[in-house]
Amino acid sequence: MLDGCWFLKEKTPKWPHHPFCHCVLEDIQYNDVLTKCTSDSAYSKFDIYLFNIEGRYTDAKKKLFEDWGYTLDDGKWLQSEINKQGLEKYISGDYEIGCLDEYGQRISIRVEIPRKDHEGRVSFITGWMARPDGHIQLATPYGGK
Repeated sequence: MLDGCWFLKEKTPKWPHHPFCHCVLEDIQYNDVLTKCTSDSAYSKFDIYLFNIEGRYTDAKKKLFEDWGYTLDDGKWLQSEINKQGLEKYISGDYEIGCLDEYGQRISIRVEIPRKDHEGRVSFITGWMARPDGHIQLATPYGGK
């Protein structure tokens, strides 16, 4: 699940990865990291999951974002901002390694957004999956405080 994934040397997942491991760690040019890393997220992580428009999930996350002044109308902006900050922080190594399982390597990235209901900012953890060639994919837009 880690084949081709990029990590800061100090934040590499536990190694060796499995019994009789012959995996190798390779250096990557920082210019490649700066120019080739990407991030993405499905909009359904915001409308269906975060704002629960289909009623499949609890309203806890929806209420939290609404308490900060955000509504479904802000979903595209939240998606764009979380992708942008996630990528910037991944490139700079500002992430924490999480669980590794059959789905891949999870990483946590703290993002910060302005409150819309009054002055101030709020920060929270977002959950991502590390993919090959410096790509990260959003797993959850809100993973905790």
